[in-house]
Amino acid sequence: MSLSKLTSSLSRVGVALGAMLAPAVAFAQEAAPAAVEAVAAPAMTMDKGDNTWMLVSSALVLLMTVPGLALFYGGLVRTKNMLSVLMQVLMIAAVVCLIWIAYGYSLTFTNGGSLNSFVGGFSKMFLNGVTTASLAETFTKGVAIPELTFVIFQMTFACITPGLIVGAVAERIKFSSMILFSILWVTFIYFPIAHMVWFWGGPSAYADPAGLIFSFGAIDFAGGTVVHINAGIAGLVGAIMLGKRIGYKKDLMAPHSMTLTMVGAALLWVGWFGFNAGSNLEANSYASLAFINTFVATAAAAVSWCLVETLARGKASMLGAVSGVVAGLVAVTPAAGFAGPLGSIVLGLLVSPLCYFFVSVVKNKFDYDDSLDVFGIHCIGGVFGALMTGVFVNPALGGAGIVDYSTADFAATYAGTATQVLNQAKGVLVTLLWSGIGSAILFKIVDLTLGLRVSTEAEREGLDLSAHGEAAYHNS
Repeated sequence: MSLSKLTSSLSRVGVALGAMLAPAVAFAQEAAPAAVEAVAAPAMTMDKGDNTWMLVSSALVLLMTVPGLALFYGGLVRTKNMLSVLMQVLMIAAVVCLIWIAYGYSLTFTNGGSLNSFVGGFSKMFLNGVTTASLAETFTKGVAIPELTFVIFQMTFACITPGLIVGAVAERIKFSSMILFSILWVTFIYFPIAHMVWFWGGPSAYADPAGLIFSFGAIDFAGGTVVHINAGIAGLVGAIMLGKRIGYKKDLMAPHSMTLTMVGAALLWVGWFGFNAGSNLEANSYASLAFINTFVATAAAAVSWCLVETLARGKASMLGAVSGVVAGLVAVTPAAGFAGPLGSIVLGLLVSPLCYFFVSVVKNKFDYDDSLDVFGIHCIGGVFGALMTGVFVNPALGGAGIVDYSTADFAATYAGTATQVLNQAKGVLVTLLWSGIGSAILFKIVDLTLGLRVSTEAEREGLDLSAHGEAAYHNS
């Protein structure tokens, strides 16, 4: 893509984002014409093994959120805020689940007509037309899973992504404001980004109009852009707009339970196998590739973080080890089904020093209070993983190559490192701009309506008691 075309695309992103954030325009959008949706469906076959794997994967991704992410974040905050974090993650998941059924699935995975580059339409609101007989094609022509299964699996991604933002604004944001922001954020940020990255016609209709980032030729196996960069940059914006916690860099704000954080990290790692390997949509060898890559990249990143920490501080900490685990999981997410195992190990080894630098040096240098390092790990690790996916997908480096659906045998190809990394960079840039600018607008809207931050008294008392009237722990 020439520089002029890239500039044109980014200009279109700005125009579309402005339109999406104007409720009167966004919600007045009519359903895509029936003629657009009514594509002649090829004969599809459904394998019970694929369906079983996808249902199990969906349950594993839910495990990542509750209790995995909730415990991981909960252990990292102070005792007086433990329950508030658990509550925020749990209720975000519950609310987004309902929104996904109402209109999220439709906005993400249907043709949006004139806005299709950026977002879908309303033709499948409240799962209109989704029945026990409807199918969703996988990445193999003519192979499908029940559409209900696809709805469930993608719903778990939508539920966990806004929950990640909680870590950046923990210990000072109002519960009601976090919920309202999450509703607005999935509507105007998550659903459009997921559509841009993942919407296409499928193997049987690969030439159909696709989402903007997909059309760049960017690849994202399981959500490096959709989930991690998206939530990570939103977290940074939120942390800056809320301001620092009272006593930041003055009072002790150490994690109250590294034990629970370790349990949460372990559940994240286990659940992530559903997240990454499940994104293959079939129980075949590529699911196995994503599975082993999720193992080895994470292990390498944990080891790498501990080595860096030992060299920098003289000791390896549990906090560092679990940070490495999450950094490795984040980095391998976009590459899981594309890189080879050795490439994934290299990815894991390299991401930890980068994330360590951002959480220990950059955060202090710019003095922003990203409570649980959502930006430093999820956004930075996601950007690194997305860009390096363009490198490690190379068959010469053990990668799987990129399927060319225009060929009769769906041959794996590779356009070259420079070309693919540039394609990846375009997707990263669009995600950063859409989510960064959009999140700032949404945080401001919430601040003007409900107010973002709890009172000084409530923050000092702790959000467990002030917001929920109960405590995570009681003295015997």
